[in-house]
Amino acid sequence: MKTSLVAFVLALSAIAVGQTTAPQPQAQPAGSQPAASQQPGTAPAGAGQAGASAQPQKKEIKDPAEYNAYVGAVQQKDPAAQISGLEAFLTQYPNSVVKEDALEALMGAYQKANNAAKMADTANRLLAANPDNVRALALLAVTERAAQKWTDAFQHATRGLQAVPKMQKPDGVSDPDFQKQKDQLTAALNSIAGFSALQLKDYGNAQKYLRASVEANPNNLEDVYPLALAYLSANPPDTVNGLFFIARAAGLAPAGQAQTQISNYGKSVYTKYHGSDQGWTELLATAKTTPLPPAGFTISKYVPPTPAEQAAELVKTKQPKEMSFAEWELVLSAGKPEDAEKVWNAIKGVPLQMEGQVIKASEKELQIAGSQDDIDQKRADIILAMTGVIPARLMPKEGSTLDFEGTPVSYTPSPFVMTMEKGTLLTKAAPAKKSPARRRPTKPKPQ
Repeated sequence: MKTSLVAFVLALSAIAVGQTTAPQPQAQPAGSQPAASQQPGTAPAGAGQAGASAQPQKKEIKDPAEYNAYVGAVQQKDPAAQISGLEAFLTQYPNSVVKEDALEALMGAYQKANNAAKMADTANRLLAANPDNVRALALLAVTERAAQKWTDAFQHATRGLQAVPKMQKPDGVSDPDFQKQKDQLTAALNSIAGFSALQLKDYGNAQKYLRASVEANPNNLEDVYPLALAYLSANPPDTVNGLFFIARAAGLAPAGQAQTQISNYGKSVYTKYHGSDQGWTELLATAKTTPLPPAGFTISKYVPPTPAEQAAELVKTKQPKEMSFAEWELVLSAGKPEDAEKVWNAIKGVPLQMEGQVIKASEKELQIAGSQDDIDQKRADIILAMTGVIPARLMPKEGSTLDFEGTPVSYTPSPFVMTMEKGTLLTKAAPAKKSPARRRPTKPKPQ
């Protein structure tokens, strides 16, 4: 549990119920009763009530016995005595005008007594009295986050955010201080709502609430890193924002293993998205001194070349006789007509010694996989017509690796199959010229 936040929530409750020394009721005109809210330290105006207004209606305890029971309970210094007094007051006066204030004081007393179960139970009693009690909603959200009750924590945090604007300023609190309290509560509730949404894989809400929390406190690593994950885990991901906040998290993390892990993860995502790590160091430097992405911030996305572009580049940089079988296959199946023609003219009718895997064997014909991709798929991309009948003792087994010689005579581009004639088996003494070890260049994948 984040005890600092629990303490903060309960500190607001202490302000609300006025836990300073309260004077005794002053003499009242005949027929009137003491007005608790009109005296310093008694029930303040509008504490914890829903519905904001500039001048909230004062709470008045009209029964002196009720007034004395309330003041006597809240003034107790010992948590056990305060709990006893407040529970007795709430039992005796279940419909008191200060019921909500008494419950807030009771919630704080149970916290001081380290009774988490009763503290949460009192928070629920508060919500039964006022569904918009921000302090009860915040306290429940904190404890549920600690207990990993993500759905409950998210619901209470978002209800708390909706209720914050309805909070009424307690007596004795300045406008700036009250606004500061509301801002701190809002940031804390945004943090809980966003982190809980992230655990629930609700990435849209995780982004929304964590971003609001980070904008309020951009140096809080506990929100910055989850915000990065919320952007990167979404489908589709918001990679640009995700990378900025990963870089920001790396700069905020203390030196050591955590910082290294965050930085390495960010660099790997950046490299995959951008196509290289060029610019990653500069992004780290920018994010370290810039809390939020600057206007117009972007990262260029690497777009892999198409198979036709890869084929064209191969033809520019390699002679056909220097290419592997997989590269021939790429050019002949995906290249531009002029590139395919250039390669085919260079190998057509030329006896070639190669290596491949036997897919299917018969006396006069072998079906062979010549590229690693087709070996993996157990698909023949070469049809080899033999010069004669293969002796039984030399008949290759399906799945075995084979050295052979053949002369290309034709091909079909899709699915790619090259037909060879004048096929002969080679011995290991005659090494193959073309190995299938290389795969075809990778086709671009959608990101």
